[in-house]
Amino acid sequence: MTATWQFWAVLSAIFAALTAIFAKVGIENINSDFATLIRTFVIIGALCLFLTVSGQWQSPSTISTKTWTFLILSGLATGASWLAYFRALKIGDAARVAPIDKLSVVMVAIFGVAFLGEKLSGLNWLGVLLIGAGVILLSFKF
Repeated sequence: MTATWQFWAVLSAIFAALTAIFAKVGIENINSDFATLIRTFVIIGALCLFLTVSGQWQSPSTISTKTWTFLILSGLATGASWLAYFRALKIGDAARVAPIDKLSVVMVAIFGVAFLGEKLSGLNWLGVLLIGAGVILLSFKF
């Protein structure tokens, strides 16, 4: 079971949900940008420990320029996302901020098709549309 992408995707969703709840409580009396810095240090420390314990360190010289470029771009996008997410959590309800953040699911589907040549069926597109509709229903006070 742990070898399937579905297992890891569900685990990611669980941890993402906990992230929103823990962050909302944690940023009560702190600047959201500084809170993001603390979170980043924790992540770096945890990953260093994990790589050390699992023996997965890799020499930077074995990584291609293309890989470096896209990992750096991904890191910058992640940082910008975290800053925006924490700022939104600081001023909004977690139950409304998190669904809007999950519009990324819709955007990944669109970007995957547009830039990566991925194919989605009509049923897949219906799912994307329903996620978008769900975001709207969850995120606004009616």
